[in-house]
Amino acid sequence: MNPFLWLIHTVIWLYIYVLIATAVLSWLIAFNVVNMRNDIVRSISYFLYQVTEPALRPIRSILPNLGGIDISFIVLMIGLMFLDQLIFWLYIQIFV
Repeated sequence: MNPFLWLIHTVIWLYIYVLIATAVLSWLIAFNVVNMRNDIVRSISYFLYQVTEPALRPIRSILPNLGGIDISFIVLMIGLMFLDQLIFWLYIQIFV
């Protein structure tokens, strides 16, 4: 495997894992399992928000309001998985 492709694949999947962590943390905060008054929880939440919000904001502005259900995470994850497969497919089509 090409090291450049490996790096792109790894970065895409790390970002997908960060998206999953953001979704899980938001559920834990919503159901009062963790408390935002805790400094560690607040700093982790702030970090995850800063990392994911620039990618999620444009998707949220396009999607219709679904009554409190946020599917922008799912749309972004599917888009990233598609991009990952597209890059591998283009590499195979061009260089192999």
